[in-house]
Amino acid sequence: MSRTTRRAFVTGGIAGVATASLPSRLASQQRLVLNDASRLNTTPVFSHWIAKSEPKAEFIERLRRELRDAAAQRRPVSVGAARHSMGGQSLPRNGSAMTFDIDQCETDRAARTAKVHAGTRWFEVIAHLDKIGLSPAVTQSNSDFGVASTFSVNAHGWPAPYGPFGSTVRSFRLMLADGSIVNCSLTENSELFGLAMGGYGLFGIILDLELDVVENMLLAPRHEVMPTKEFAFRFVDAVENDPAVRMVYGRLNVAKHRFLDEALLVTFRSLPPPATGLPAAPRTLPLSKVARGIYRAQIGSESGKRARWLAETTVGSTVPTSAKTRNTLMNQAVSNLQGHDRHRTDILHEYFVPPKRFTEFVAGCRGIIPKAQADFLNVTLRYVLKDEISALNYAETNRVAAVMSFSQAMTPEGEADMLRLTEALIDLVGSLGGSFYLPYRLHARPDQLAKLYPNIHHFAQRKRHYDPGLLFRNLMWDNYFST
Repeated sequence: MSRTTRRAFVTGGIAGVATASLPSRLASQQRLVLNDASRLNTTPVFSHWIAKSEPKAEFIERLRRELRDAAAQRRPVSVGAARHSMGGQSLPRNGSAMTFDIDQCETDRAARTAKVHAGTRWFEVIAHLDKIGLSPAVTQSNSDFGVASTFSVNAHGWPAPYGPFGSTVRSFRLMLADGSIVNCSLTENSELFGLAMGGYGLFGIILDLELDVVENMLLAPRHEVMPTKEFAFRFVDAVENDPAVRMVYGRLNVAKHRFLDEALLVTFRSLPPPATGLPAAPRTLPLSKVARGIYRAQIGSESGKRARWLAETTVGSTVPTSAKTRNTLMNQAVSNLQGHDRHRTDILHEYFVPPKRFTEFVAGCRGIIPKAQADFLNVTLRYVLKDEISALNYAETNRVAAVMSFSQAMTPEGEADMLRLTEALIDLVGSLGGSFYLPYRLHARPDQLAKLYPNIHHFAQRKRHYDPGLLFRNLMWDNYFST
């Protein structure tokens, strides 16, 4: 992307901030618009179809009709669910937007699989499986999102040891641009399987998926605080060498007085089920409001950051914590930590670091992040097994995933600051043989994208092969691939 184009891109984001601040009635009178979780991508669309529970034949025919009409008018098409991406990956400018919200889940206990509609949300899947003692093998860290969306962004979770969610998908049905339907698996249409896994909906519309399920179980946490320089070794050891560990995550101290110097490792091990059976999986835990208050109190407050670290380490390590089921741990809503300040927005980054280079990555972050205007609220660490399936692969080897959360002012200065911060962090992780995650703000330079995703030109070529009319497009395609 040239300097002029990148400047226009930032300006476009700023314009989105201005439009987002318009009264909803005025905005709706002007254009039909959609946005995503960043609240920085106000995008005009031609139409928006929200698909609820419809008979299968009528649903398929409606989809085909939408594709024919869009193709005839040369309008882009994009499908979404929660639209929790942050760079317009599910937004078709002046196009036909679809939102799938259909709760369908059929379980085969003998095969250890569940067949779910593309638009089924994870909390719905969990509700179905929870009743019969089963659990999804992998989900995202929150349960608000659609299952096909998780596949399309190649998301991972924190059960151990697993790669991205797509590695637990047996097969899916995909509607291509001409309305035909193909079945995709590792043995049937395998190229399309790998292209659609992390393909951001650019190859077709996923209709349903068959995914792996496992036994639900009761899990007890163990908290360990350590110097950050010890974290990667102990993290890897826990995942790879302790079969009792079923879920695991880490955190780093973001308070300035010990900035990224201390790490927390939390491992979960199974317990025998109670005689009364496993409890149902709620979407909100008893202390969720307290946790949210502590989390939001960090914005602009060093004492707030120190208090949160104290709550997670000292309190979390010493106060007896009741065990929770696997489903409960994966069934928490994004709103449990969400902010309500209309002048600020939470922006996520994620970087995938080779474990042996993790200490260098943290050292680099110490020199980059404090210079930014954005308020650094959190970094959660997860372990991702290597991915040998997806075309846009972010984990060529086993990786430590660093999920970062920033609070950004919704101003031109805040947007430009975030672009500079993102560029610097991508340069850092790229110098260490790592990568970055694509569902967030579209701030990567073309050279960064090409270096860290060397298969990206092949990906674009195959997109044009399977979709020569470029029917399936979104803001991500427009900014990264259109030229």
